[in-house]
Amino acid sequence: MEFFLSSTFISPLLVGLLGSVLFEALLSPRPQPLWKRGIAANTLHLGSWLLLFGAFMLLLQRPWFAVVFILSLQLVVVQSSNTKSRTLNEPFICHDFEYFWDAILHPRLYVPFFGIGLAIAASSAGAVAIGSFLVFEPSLIRQWGGTAFLVNSLMLIAIGALLVWLGWRKLPPITLTPNIDLDRLGLFSSLWAYGIALMRSQPPTPETSPFQPLAQHQSLDQHSFELDADAAKPNVVLVQSESFFDPRPWCSEIAADLLPNYDATCQEAVVQGALNVPAWGANTVRTECAVLTGIAPDTWGPRQFNPYRTLSRHTLPSIASAFKAQGYRTVCVHPYPATFYMRDSVIPKLGFETFIDIRAFESQDKHGQYIGDQAVARRVGRLLEDNDNRPLFVFVITMENHGPLHLEAPEKARVASTLPAAPWPLPHHLRDLAVYLHHLGESDKMLGSVKAALNSAIRPGLLGWYGDHVPILPAAYRHYSPPASSTPYMIWSTEVDRNLCDQPPIERASYMLEANELGVHLFKRAFGRDISSDVIKAEPEPQEQE
Repeated sequence: MEFFLSSTFISPLLVGLLGSVLFEALLSPRPQPLWKRGIAANTLHLGSWLLLFGAFMLLLQRPWFAVVFILSLQLVVVQSSNTKSRTLNEPFICHDFEYFWDAILHPRLYVPFFGIGLAIAASSAGAVAIGSFLVFEPSLIRQWGGTAFLVNSLMLIAIGALLVWLGWRKLPPITLTPNIDLDRLGLFSSLWAYGIALMRSQPPTPETSPFQPLAQHQSLDQHSFELDADAAKPNVVLVQSESFFDPRPWCSEIAADLLPNYDATCQEAVVQGALNVPAWGANTVRTECAVLTGIAPDTWGPRQFNPYRTLSRHTLPSIASAFKAQGYRTVCVHPYPATFYMRDSVIPKLGFETFIDIRAFESQDKHGQYIGDQAVARRVGRLLEDNDNRPLFVFVITMENHGPLHLEAPEKARVASTLPAAPWPLPHHLRDLAVYLHHLGESDKMLGSVKAALNSAIRPGLLGWYGDHVPILPAAYRHYSPPASSTPYMIWSTEVDRNLCDQPPIERASYMLEANELGVHLFKRAFGRDISSDVIKAEPEPQEQE
């Protein structure tokens, strides 16, 4: 016990505890102060520090080294949370720890948001600190002996674990709104609360997906209605366009003719409107999962923040498995490594027969940092030309407009067509926006190309198009104010287009949809009528036109 209370042990423990409180105050937005959180949250904070301190001291054998190491890790989490809050409107949660591994595997998608210089400086400083502590701070095993050191370290771990358990039992339930929970509970308590809630949660059952009864039937035309022949089934292309939204209502400085194919498609669409997506700036798989499975994010509970972690181990019905049950060939196209977000495991479980990833593309297919949308459109066109007797369902996940946008420099000639009134050199708030608008124009060209490919096919064609989330443009949002979080969607048919080709443009109804409703409505359109009143509901309510 004398070792446990010695200054060699207690001083770094208390200094580190104070440091953890001060570092937490660096969060933006800052959580409530300790005295407003309640005893449970504070007990969890204290227990977390004791547990970490005991564990790292056991590992490193040097108390001051353990303090610096833990506080450094906390600072990384704080910086990560601040960056995530600034760009995605959501703080760091327990689920985000796995993204540190993704940052190693896919550094381009993550490191630039923190600053490459900062990452290099922090790594270098960490290496110097580790070397210094190993050399200059003596090991406690040499001072105390192995038995005393082990007993004191394990006692500290046990006390910390007990306090964590006591604090967690009295912690108020989380709201699953990370900003609110971080504010109420603080960093350590919110991480524990989300982590434990995730471990205790259950995945959605297959019955929660509206595609469950559809995927079970071998063929709808045998149960609900007759199709003249298999050839009458349309080819269906569903495009999840990276960061796609119409920025012109948000910023009047953008050229009015930026998106000619989008404008034409809105006029011709069977249905179009705003899609309520469960993501802002990133977290594509939240929207992707909702569209494919038809399961609302709330149904996932704590698993909603990365549903593909669950889907990599559990099979659920999807729009792909529903089309597959009706005799469709199902293909997913994503011009990025298949392992990202564990799609190599998830996509086959969702009912896709073929997954075409970046290996099917060439380096010359790049446009900017990633494979260009027009290269993806050409790949879709080749799939539609394939002489296969089955109808085709293609789900496309584009990448061209993925950030970080600030790694590209805007070009004056391009800016003249997207921001015609902008001065040159561009002010800071327009630089990323100019890059985004250029790639958005490429997405619009892809839309035109996919429509043309569908029109050229022998079968009728159906196109679903939507944005997964709005882009990351923090400087532009600070200058103009953030846009609405919804993105546009459209369902377009070659049959409707042909019927309207000799008619003047008409105003079509605009409908607000939740992300989990879009796939269901696309499936219904593919078969021309309601298949089941329990599975596919009536049309949504029209939204107001602005």
